[in-house]
Amino acid sequence: MQGPGVQGAPEVPGADAARQALAALRTEVSKAVVGQDAVVTGLVIALLCRGHVLLEGVPGVAKTLLVRTLAAALSLDFKRVQFTPDLMPGDITGSLIYDAKTSEFEFREGPVFTNLMLADEINRTPPKTQAALLEAMEERQISVEGDARALPDPFIVAATQNPVEYEGTYQLPEAQLDRFLLKLTVPLPPRDQEIAVLERHALGFDPRDLSHVRAVAGAADLAAGRAAVGRVHTSPEVLGYIVDIARATRQSPALRLGVSPRGATALLAASRAWAWLSGRGYVTPDDVKALARPALRHRIQLRPEAELEGASADGLIDAILASVPVPR
Repeated sequence: MQGPGVQGAPEVPGADAARQALAALRTEVSKAVVGQDAVVTGLVIALLCRGHVLLEGVPGVAKTLLVRTLAAALSLDFKRVQFTPDLMPGDITGSLIYDAKTSEFEFREGPVFTNLMLADEINRTPPKTQAALLEAMEERQISVEGDARALPDPFIVAATQNPVEYEGTYQLPEAQLDRFLLKLTVPLPPRDQEIAVLERHALGFDPRDLSHVRAVAGAADLAAGRAAVGRVHTSPEVLGYIVDIARATRQSPALRLGVSPRGATALLAASRAWAWLSGRGYVTPDDVKALARPALRHRIQLRPEAELEGASADGLIDAILASVPVPR
């Protein structure tokens, strides 16, 4: 396994500047959102991996504002869709509209044709509409009347769901949950940060006005970052460590569903992105540990008896990390 003195593969042109630009995102997003640095980092990792993110938090913790501000700081196109029980697949993907002037059908793009799409309360829409979004997430294209239409690049979905209100919701199927690279929890702010939020509002802060947020990075930085992440080295020992973690979830008596090979691949991708953002060209076991919770918490299912005993997905992941030998 590579040691601290080994920098891994050489950087691609512009990678250092891209890393610095992406690091500046935290400061820029903090102009509108207090705290939540970990969530911003998770979203940047998802953009570098071309993955999607599930944001979970109670109402009022600035999930929507955070994603809008990140899009503004990255100069990316942003669209928000409020998911409701009557939302149809065409409301997301777009549909063919008959033009009386030309006597032809014209395709009108839906909100999925964007760089950063916020799917607000995704679990409030029926499975048929969720399936339409699933194709866009997995294939990065949509099909209308048999014709495939490519989505912009970059394209990621940031979906939100409320963890405390399930009335009138449709549980996301395991197949769709597995398509999300990360599940990030958006916590309530500590007391000092909540005071800072109130101070901003007392001074007239308007969350709808993001004119004070500058674009400090862009699509070119993400492209350079993705190329650099692709060169981050992962030793056989670390690869084995990731596999051992995944296999341990499948063998846990507290779980009825463990991590699939796709989940192990997601943990690897996120770990490489985090290593590059940290200024290294190689992955360490600590990188894997740091990304294990967000990469795996939505890919495991607890047995009912474990839930009755008060177990949680994060707690079980921590226990598994403590039980799997760490490569030296």
